[in-house]
Amino acid sequence: MKMLKKTRSFVNDFKAFIMRGNVIDMAVGVIIAGAFGKITTSLVNDVFMPFIGWLIGGFDLSQLNIILAKEYTSEAGELVPAVTIGIGTLLVNIIDFIIIGFVVFLIIKIFAKAKELSEKARKVEVVEEVPEEPKPTSEELLAQILEEIKKK
Repeated sequence: MKMLKKTRSFVNDFKAFIMRGNVIDMAVGVIIAGAFGKITTSLVNDVFMPFIGWLIGGFDLSQLNIILAKEYTSEAGELVPAVTIGIGTLLVNIIDFIIIGFVVFLIIKIFAKAKELSEKARKVEVVEEVPEEPKPTSEELLAQILEEIKKK
């Protein structure tokens, strides 16, 4: 019986956690980020890297490798693959990271500017809504002072 109550409590806690707005927003962000990652990877692999390769003489940078040991056939007749360090793949991933970082930076700058403009607009609205009180004349002020003196 206790186990059933604990399980129900756990399930209810989990349901409350999942249904909170920020968790759903985060899930949407993760999905969008995955799609955005595919776009930037394609941009790097299909646009930037061929262009950079063309600039340096038609060389595909993603194929740039340092070969530590060449491919060979073992005594048992099995093909042993070459041992390589994939410098080109590292360069492609670094370029991909820089592009993603730059786009995220731009998005944050845009949101910060939009928030700043929104706050300025909100302040202007508040100032416009408050009517300015008319300033009392010197005669009115003297009358108020006399009333206060008479009360004492």
